[in-house]
Amino acid sequence: MAEVSAQTFIPESFPGYTGDVSGQIGLLWELIKAPLIVPLLRICVYICLAMSIMVFMERLYMGVVIVLVKLFWKKPQRRYRWEPMKEDVEMGNGAFPMVLVQIPMFNEKEVYKISIGAACNLSWPSDRLVIQVLDDSTDLVIKDMVEKECLRWASKGINVIYQIRETRGGYKAGALKEGLKHDYVKGCDYVVIFDADFRPEPDFLRRAVPFLIHNSDVALVQARWRFVNADECLLTRMQEMSLDYHFTVEQEVGSSTHAFFGFNGTGGIWRISAINEAGGWNDRTTVEDMDLAIRAGLKGWKFIYLGDLQVKSELPSTFKAFRFQQHRWSCGPANLFRKMLPDIIFNKKVTLYKKFYVIYSFFFVRKIIAHMFTFFFYCVVLPFSILVPEVDVPKWGAIYIPCIITALNSVGTPRSFHLLFYWVLFENVMSFHRTKATFIGLLEAKRVNEWVVTEKLGDALKNKTNTKNAAPMKKLFKFLGDRIQVHELGFAVFLFICGCYDFLYGKNCYFIYLFLQVITFTIAGFGYVGTILPS
Repeated sequence: MAEVSAQTFIPESFPGYTGDVSGQIGLLWELIKAPLIVPLLRICVYICLAMSIMVFMERLYMGVVIVLVKLFWKKPQRRYRWEPMKEDVEMGNGAFPMVLVQIPMFNEKEVYKISIGAACNLSWPSDRLVIQVLDDSTDLVIKDMVEKECLRWASKGINVIYQIRETRGGYKAGALKEGLKHDYVKGCDYVVIFDADFRPEPDFLRRAVPFLIHNSDVALVQARWRFVNADECLLTRMQEMSLDYHFTVEQEVGSSTHAFFGFNGTGGIWRISAINEAGGWNDRTTVEDMDLAIRAGLKGWKFIYLGDLQVKSELPSTFKAFRFQQHRWSCGPANLFRKMLPDIIFNKKVTLYKKFYVIYSFFFVRKIIAHMFTFFFYCVVLPFSILVPEVDVPKWGAIYIPCIITALNSVGTPRSFHLLFYWVLFENVMSFHRTKATFIGLLEAKRVNEWVVTEKLGDALKNKTNTKNAAPMKKLFKFLGDRIQVHELGFAVFLFICGCYDFLYGKNCYFIYLFLQVITFTIAGFGYVGTILPS
């Protein structure tokens, strides 16, 4: 019987044996390719094509609906009962309901003044408004700064209450839940939530509250986000494109067709009785806002999205902050889908059509399939098929459908149409992290409840410190630890190999896309994405 040495992979008696290691690897590849690699890759191609059709049909459906909404649907002020808030001479300020404003914070050194100041400047009778600053900061200096800012506004006659907790149990959901337990909240009818970087216009409440006053079945009024730092760097421009599509299309379609959508966690006002009926805030996932919205929707409550009611906010401009945010936004919905699927299926208060919309469209296609399709098809299956010419990827799946999907995604931000191609390349890079987070959520793996507060820079960039005198070695280790992304660089190498092979032997010119994708993965791998802060 032939022996296999440490320098060989194949027995010497095997037909075609060669003593060269590279030759043995090539022979081994040929041996496993036909019976194993080719059929497995074909199955992967069919699955990816099926997912691409699902995503395409979802985008097409929403595109058709949004056109109909813009052309024929009535505005929310005409679809629902709405009257402007008026002063009542006899009742005085009693004509205005009590409103609670909650501002959750965690070490928000750069932006805490922004949200507190904006909330205190809301055009609403001061005796009918309670502003609750929920500070979970662990930095004692920052806590002292936030408390002094609250006292400063309180001295001007504004009802600002500074609240802290002993622990951060439940993170944001825990803070919001604890905030509703105080006695002074019992007289409030509605609660509006603003994250620490959000700055509403003074007329926010006067435009949103009437929908809740005059429509007893409405639980939530959600405003649109606008971004003060969208032009800061290319990373923020990419985020603006994705989020504008979410607000312009996804939220608008959900509100217009089903009176349901996912609460965005901030920039929205809730009916407190609806929160209580739905079971209150729950910290079982990292998307407590979506969790509450689903439970309230299953109770029969309606939601209204106001695209013309806009709240300014800040986008994460560092790659590290953006990655943590995307992990939370991808892992949380997948984990919530796993936990709430039975409740949605067996619910008796909503129609079968709405159940299908929530399960298939809202969760399955948008929160799970879209991430997996983007990553597996463009970053794994399509490049790998170049190395296996026996497997053919049809052009309609590789080129035509993706181009249509990309064009449909551009409707939210027409001013950035010229950035579409780079946006696609960047989204492919981020799809790796989103897909990984989605699997973590579905399988409830180790990082399923990881909560990292998204870093906001505020005016920090204007106050950069000089780091030229820092020790060279210390700067090098900081660079390697914070900015080198091994996974991105690994994919860059893989795609580069596939691109070179396609350039030499391929017929479809996929190497053009692959080399551009290599550049994007490499840029991300070395951390040259977004704003670079001094160490």
